[in-house]
Amino acid sequence: MNWGTTALAAIMVGVLSPSLCAQWPLHAVGIPKRPDGKPDLTASTPRTPDGKPDLSGVWTIAGGVDTRSLPFQPWAADLQQKRAAENGLNDPDGLCLPQGPLQYHVDPQPLKIVQTPKQILIVYESNYGLRTIYMDGRALPKLGDPQPFWHGYSVGRWEGDALVVDSNNFRGVDPAEFKGAEPKSFFGVGWLDHRGSPYTTSMTLSERFRRVNYGQMDIEMTVDDPKAYTKPFTLRMTQRIVADGSEPIEFICHENQMFLKLTGRAPR
Repeated sequence: MNWGTTALAAIMVGVLSPSLCAQWPLHAVGIPKRPDGKPDLTASTPRTPDGKPDLSGVWTIAGGVDTRSLPFQPWAADLQQKRAAENGLNDPDGLCLPQGPLQYHVDPQPLKIVQTPKQILIVYESNYGLRTIYMDGRALPKLGDPQPFWHGYSVGRWEGDALVVDSNNFRGVDPAEFKGAEPKSFFGVGWLDHRGSPYTTSMTLSERFRRVNYGQMDIEMTVDDPKAYTKPFTLRMTQRIVADGSEPIEFICHENQMFLKLTGRAPR
C-alpha cells in the first residue's frame, strides 16, 4: 500500500502539534534489573495478589501481522481494494475517529493496561482510544441488543494464565449499502487494519492475552464476521513492555489537524 497521503499528514501533525512533541517525565518503578543495571525483560511474569498474571503497564508493538491474504467475501475484497487504492483517505486514524481493533494493536503509539479485579482498561495513545473489558462475570450481550460501540462490548475471563476477551456489537459497515463505490456512511467505519479490510456489525472477536515474561505479551485475535469473511481467522502479534518509565502522552487528534486540509476536506 502507498502511504503517501497518510505519511504526509502524520509528518505535518508531528511537526505542528505540541502535544505530540512533548514527553511526560520518566518514572520507572518496580522494573527488574540485571546485574549490569539494565532492565531484565526476561524476568518472571508479575502477578496480582490473587495469583493472576498482571498485564498492567505500558506496551508497544514488537511484532505485527500480515493481513494480505484474508478470506474476504467478494464485496469485502472489492471494498478493501478500493480503500487501499485511495491511500488511506478515509482511514479513521486520519479522520480523528476511533480506530479498528487490529489497528490499535499494531499502531506504533503505545497502549496502557490498567488491571483491576472487576475491569481491565486499555488506554490507547493513538486517537486517545479507551476500551473497557468487564471482568465481573457478566455475559456478552446478544448482537444488536445494545447500540453499536466503536470499540465493541467486551467481557473477559481467565483461562489459566491467559486472559480471554470476547467482544461484539461493533460499529461496522452494512454490506447492503455497498454498491461498488464506498458510501459516505463507510468513511472511517469498519477498518480492521490500515489496508482497509472491512468488518460489519456482525463481527465478534475472541482475543487471548498472555504475558510470557516481564517484557513480552503475546496476543491472538480471532475474527468471526460471516458477512465480510468466508471463515473465521486468527491473527497473532507481540507487544513488549516499555521499561524506561515512559507514559502515553496526550493525543489530541484535532489539535493542528492537517489531514483534512491536505486532502481538501476541511470544514469551511
